[in-house]
Parts: sequence; C-alpha cells; structure tokens
Amino acid sequence: MDIAFILLTVFIAWQMLRVRYQRAHIALLARHLAGLRLEKHMETLTQGYLRAIGEEDASRQLQVLETFTPSERAVAAQVQTLADAMQRESARDTTLCTLTFCLPYAERLVPSATRDFRALLRIHAAGLRHVVDNEDGLDPRRRAYRIAAELYLFQHSCHWYCKSRAVADARLAVRHQVGHDKVLESVSERTREAYLRWLEG
Repeated sequence: MDIAFILLTVFIAWQMLRVRYQRAHIALLARHLAGLRLEKHMETLTQGYLRAIGEEDASRQLQVLETFTPSERAVAAQVQTLADAMQRESARDTTLCTLTFCLPYAERLVPSATRDFRALLRIHAAGLRHVVDNEDGLDPRRRAYRIAAELYLFQHSCHWYCKSRAVADARLAVRHQVGHDKVLESVSERTREAYLRWLEG
C-alpha cells in the first residue's frame, strides 16, 4: 500500500479524534459556564482597567477603579463557583495535556503528560480571591494590574483545556498582546507558586 495513503489515513483519523476530544472538553466547560456571567465580568474589568489607567488625574483614576468593585467580587465568586462545580466531574474528563499540541486521550496514552484541570481551577479561584481581597495591600492601580493578570491566566487555562497549550498561548498573544511568561510573572506570588507546582506535577 502506498505510504502516502497510509500517512494521509492516519492523519485524517487523528484529526477526527482530536476534534471529538476537544468538543467534549468544550461542551463540558460550556455546561458549567452557562449559568455564569464570567465572560461579561471579565470583559468589563479588563476594558475598564485600561480606561482607568488612561486617566491622567490620579483622583479620577481612583474613582474609576472603585466603580469596578462589584464586578471584581462577582468574577471572584463565579470562578470559585466554576471550580466547585468542576470538582464533581471525573478525573478522566478533566485531564489537561501538558504537551504543546493536543494529544487526544493523553490520559490513557501518556498519563505523565497530563494534569488535573480541576486542581488548576482551584488555584485560579484562590488566587483571584486573594488579589480581589487585596491581602497584599496593593495600591489601586497595582491591584487592578494584578487582577487583570490573574484573569488572563485563568482564560489561558480554559483555552488550554479546551484546545491545546499552543492555541492558548496564541490567543493570549492576539487578544491581549502579552505572552504567557509575562502573565505568570504578573500574577500574585501565591498563584504563581501554586501554578508552577501544579505544572511540575
């Protein structure tokens, strides 16, 4: 049999498996996000922070940042709700492949290259709550910058779970003009350390 035909057949089969695998992850996460307004709150905050930072007058900047308090509390509460809800899902359905590309059913083929998305969501929920409550005593501008970084990292993790690490990196760069390393550097030390421990397994 022609080698090119065999390779094409294998490629098509792998693509079909990849699409089915990713759709299952997307559907699972979408089901838990359906009753939440996370995307709306995140958009309000990330765009609002940019507007506030653009204010030249410091007192006006502070006033604008203070208007986002309800959205900050809401997004922290809803990320916690999502994390709690995902704990009820099975480990098999919530695995995330650490390889750059999507390897369908990696949890069965190379378990050592997978991590638990449920544990990652707990890290995000705790980290976001820590920053929203301002336990580090940051000034309003620095606090807003850190909350934005926490949200970007959370969004990256969701894209990683649904697609792949490469896709998540690309979306972060396109949507927010920032790299994953820079975002990880910008979150709280608590989040960063927990995230790196999770990544190392």
